[in-house]
Amino acid sequence: MPMEVSERQKEIINAAGKILTQAGLSGLTTKNLAKEMEFSEAAIYRHFDSKEEIILALLGFLKSNMDERLGRIYMVDTSAQQKFQAIFQSQFEFFRDNPHFVVAVFSDGLLEESYKINQAILDLMQVKMKYLTPLVMQGQQSGTFTQAITTEELVHIIMGSFRLQMFKWRIANFQFDIIRQGKNMIAALLTLMAS
Repeated sequence: MPMEVSERQKEIINAAGKILTQAGLSGLTTKNLAKEMEFSEAAIYRHFDSKEEIILALLGFLKSNMDERLGRIYMVDTSAQQKFQAIFQSQFEFFRDNPHFVVAVFSDGLLEESYKINQAILDLMQVKMKYLTPLVMQGQQSGTFTQAITTEELVHIIMGSFRLQMFKWRIANFQFDIIRQGKNMIAALLTLMAS
């Protein structure tokens, strides 16, 4: 079920993401956010009670968006390999167009911020696993993917590779072509997983 976010909240989330991208978590203050949005801090508090709530809304919006995108891809009647490629292509394209979500999800400082933020990041991982696990299983059952490694371990390897790719892109200040690098990563994973 998509998360309900008002247009103004979306604007605040995007502005918060821009600040996260430029200045990190410490730069995300209501003062900086109000300056970026060109309105008062009080106006921000009409939509969100705290910085934590803004980050949670950002993560919740991403979760809802990802669940919807990956769900559509998963429902298409194609091979496990094609679905795998389409899922990750969709992820790389989304993050290319919205790099502030990369900062929110792949910032180690966020993990210490709060239990709720930790849980929101864990929920994001669960959404991806919800589609990857049966997809890998389907590929193993059809003989496309190796059965020498358990489904769970393959999913961990895939998610770890994706996380590393996104982390490298973030610390390179988004300066390399994430779509091209993403395609290389997908091809390498499919080669490793081949039966």
